[in-house]
Amino acid sequence: MARGERGGQGLARVAVVVRAGAAPLWWCGVFAAGVGVLPPGVTGRRIGVLAGAALFVIGAAAVAYARRGRYAALARGAARAGRHDVLQDRAVTVRNWRRGHRWWLLLAFAVALGSSFAVPAAGGMLLAGTGTGLRLKAAWLGRRERAEDALLWLRVDWLDKRGGRPAGKAVKAYRGTGIAAGDAAPGGTRRRTAALV
Repeated sequence: MARGERGGQGLARVAVVVRAGAAPLWWCGVFAAGVGVLPPGVTGRRIGVLAGAALFVIGAAAVAYARRGRYAALARGAARAGRHDVLQDRAVTVRNWRRGHRWWLLLAFAVALGSSFAVPAAGGMLLAGTGTGLRLKAAWLGRRERAEDALLWLRVDWLDKRGGRPAGKAVKAYRGTGIAAGDAAPGGTRRRTAALV
């Protein structure tokens, strides 16, 4: 196995970073939509829910397919992780993302809830759609990892200050490890059983 840069690097799983926002966005969206359907709003509940359903599908598709070319290009050029590289635990990666984005999540929830007075439930359904899109993108990365029998990682210091943007401009390349490395399965989910190493 090739050595990493001098002293090694802290590496975070790409799929875990992508998936970290899925659950908070989904639950914020579901709650906002559930509460938001109570006021009749300007458009009425029926139009609001129909508009929300359309926004859910559009939001999920837009997030799921956004920057796939960039992810694929970085994955194709992935170098083997060095023996001195440190693999960050799944829980740490998720916690860093959620702490870094907590105020954005709160703002998005407030906007989704407030928009219900105009278009009931629509904002919440859009928010839930973005969470679904992140889950779909992570699943796509997981299928790619299984097909190539290699997990994708990136340097922690290439993430933004909120612990996100795993395909941002600062990311120069991904690193690869065997499929059993780390504590997360392909796609960023928790491993159900202990990996054999």
